[in-house]
Amino acid sequence: MLYKLAQQKTFAPCKYFSIDRVFRNEHLDKTHLAEFHQVEGLIADKGLSLSHLIGTIKAFFSRIGIDDVKFKPAYNPYTEPSMEIFGYSRELKEWIEIGNSGMFRPEMLAPMGLPEDVTVIAWGLSLERPTMIKCGYKNIRNLFGHEVKLDLIRKNALCRF
Repeated sequence: MLYKLAQQKTFAPCKYFSIDRVFRNEHLDKTHLAEFHQVEGLIADKGLSLSHLIGTIKAFFSRIGIDDVKFKPAYNPYTEPSMEIFGYSRELKEWIEIGNSGMFRPEMLAPMGLPEDVTVIAWGLSLERPTMIKCGYKNIRNLFGHEVKLDLIRKNALCRF
């Protein structure tokens, strides 16, 4: 998508967003599943900074009712700076990783042909872990399988914005 953006005659800022299923070879526990859903997004524009990325992520989680969010520096091969995103679970009394984010490195954007003054901020966020926090679940496995409590659906709106 960034290559296609770079091929336009005149650069225009853009936002991309997707929700995908992800499969990982994970050890299953209270916060890990082998299959989960990931919300991915990116914004390409001139003059974007780390504060734009942090503000975008904080606004996203605030809109769904998760205000206790913090960031930790991390390593990602395609972004620098990079940050892990954590949300606080009052039920577990701990911070849970709910995503990853960063600013695309210039050497990743240059081969695509994007103008040098264009920056790209990007993130990948879990859907299941914020749902745990929002609904007060102590174990992510309670969201799937034969032990799902249908009261979750009855007591909670499908969308909360």
